[in-house]
Amino acid sequence: MSSAPAFNRDFEPTYGEVVELSPLIRRVVAKNPNPFTFTGTGVYLIGRGDVAVIDPGPTVDEHLDAIEAALGEGERITHILITHTHTDHTAGVPKLVARTGAPTYGFGPHGPVPKRNPLDAVSFDEYFTAEEKADFEKQWADTPDELKTEGPDTDFVPDVAVSDGDVIEGPGWTVEVVHTPGHTSNHICFALREEKTLFTGDHVMGWATSVISPPDGDLFDYMHSLAKLLERDDVRYWPTHGPAIEDPHTYVQAFIDHRNGREAQIVTALESGPTTIKDIVPGMYAEVDKRLWRAAAASVYSHLLALLKAGRVTASGTVDEDGEPMVSSTWTLVDAGAPA
Repeated sequence: MSSAPAFNRDFEPTYGEVVELSPLIRRVVAKNPNPFTFTGTGVYLIGRGDVAVIDPGPTVDEHLDAIEAALGEGERITHILITHTHTDHTAGVPKLVARTGAPTYGFGPHGPVPKRNPLDAVSFDEYFTAEEKADFEKQWADTPDELKTEGPDTDFVPDVAVSDGDVIEGPGWTVEVVHTPGHTSNHICFALREEKTLFTGDHVMGWATSVISPPDGDLFDYMHSLAKLLERDDVRYWPTHGPAIEDPHTYVQAFIDHRNGREAQIVTALESGPTTIKDIVPGMYAEVDKRLWRAAAASVYSHLLALLKAGRVTASGTVDEDGEPMVSSTWTLVDAGAPA
């Protein structure tokens, strides 16, 4: 088994309410909870007077109203900062820009999106009971239409493209850009220098690990980005989903150890012979909500692609239009008799 980091899921926000987190930080949580967003998208307001907003969240007018209502008298939104282009972070950007006129800042547009979702090739429906299926279908039916399209936002292009080490400033606040590809190729974190606080988006979250979904998500990049955070002196992380992370270095090291443990589990699963991701996931993620197993399949896929690059596995069977292995491929450990 791969031991998970010490997740903190003790987080029950009051939706639409502004919470003062520090002298320079406020937060409003959107009402878009689901298995991927946890209790919803946490939107941070940085500074006083001229304010920066990090990841406006979904395109729900009530939520955007709450962001504007969080401002004090005489305050205005002057910067919109984007950690990455998933719609639970960016769908509300066009409306917030229209309301405020504030420019957007981000690393760049979303990376490559395949014509077909690679995860369409794998299904775990047979593992769900009839009661679970009925419950999930009802939850989906009750979900507002504007929240049913979460995924890559291929429309977003920042007004100001930023890169690693760039600095964005306002009166009394200074934000440094930290490029952390892996979850997506354009993922960045924002470091508030005055408080040694890092806004980590989906790169490091307190409630769960990040999904690494190829081709835009890349495990090699993700592991490098985690190691990069160990070199920094941030004292607190504020992820977009869930509560603060108060012991960042210990927690990030636990993430690295966890990913290495997952790789070891995959290698162990392959030692008994060729197998598929569909067969690997239920055993590796037995303790995880089954609705997340397709996302887990993406992470296993990213691990296998990394092992393929390292020459430790081979793939056979189904391939994509470029001849590359797919989620539905069969994977074989190279020299399975040798120690892993």
